[in-house]
Amino acid sequence: MRIFVTGGTGFIGSHFLVQALAAGHEVVALRREGSRPVIPFPTEPEWFIGDLENVPEDSLSACDCFVHFASHGVTDPAGATWEDCFRWNVTASLKLWLKAADAGVKRFLICGSCFEYGRSGERYEFIPTTAPLEPTAPYHASKAAATAAAFGLCIDKRVEMAILRPFHVFGEGEAMGRFWPSLRRAALAGENFPMSDGTQIRDFIAVEEVAAEFLRQTGCKQIVPGQPFIKNCGRGIPQTLAEFATEQWQKFGGTGTLIKGIVPMRRNEIMRFVPELT
Repeated sequence: MRIFVTGGTGFIGSHFLVQALAAGHEVVALRREGSRPVIPFPTEPEWFIGDLENVPEDSLSACDCFVHFASHGVTDPAGATWEDCFRWNVTASLKLWLKAADAGVKRFLICGSCFEYGRSGERYEFIPTTAPLEPTAPYHASKAAATAAAFGLCIDKRVEMAILRPFHVFGEGEAMGRFWPSLRRAALAGENFPMSDGTQIRDFIAVEEVAAEFLRQTGCKQIVPGQPFIKNCGRGIPQTLAEFATEQWQKFGGTGTLIKGIVPMRRNEIMRFVPELT
């Protein structure tokens, strides 16, 4: 299978490329000038240098599947602006999806986000994919808007479309300012680690598992043209942030202390995000 991938140097995208190439797929991956994958690549894909707004149609015409990981604001949602999130995550992304559909690409896999659910997540013990989308910030709202655009494109163009919503992904290559890399660094350095009180309930899933799920969907027989399909991507196992931190701290042999309650909760923090899995 020939696969076109956006966001191939990002966190989930890099892991997907490693797995797709190892499985023998032919991959064309989009990356910006100077951007490099966040993890080592045993083999390289065919790179296209550019951004979402300048991919030529002939780069897409021979592809069987389009996998979209590119996302503005994912590494720093708090610092993302409304204008930039909607420009890249909705307008530019939709234009490229339409270009791919017109070029003959039949299957689209879109990386959504659990944060599309926003406040509705607190009303469900396990969030179904049919839960209303009530995002609370620019990045989250732009991902929800992109889902709506992808739905319409699928129905209008009669393409195969799966939107996967990963929950709390962690692992090698994650941006250094995020929780898991910061905790690992402190544990390995023998330092203390300040954090919130850790009562947030999440569903943590390793990045390799998420990448493997996207790879499975490239060949899934249940995706039907014109019928968009949404799938939550997690383990379905509720765990407090404090429990996860303690588990990982012990795994890395941390000799310092987890100092809970020092870091304030984020603005508009949603206290429970656990998916219903189907």
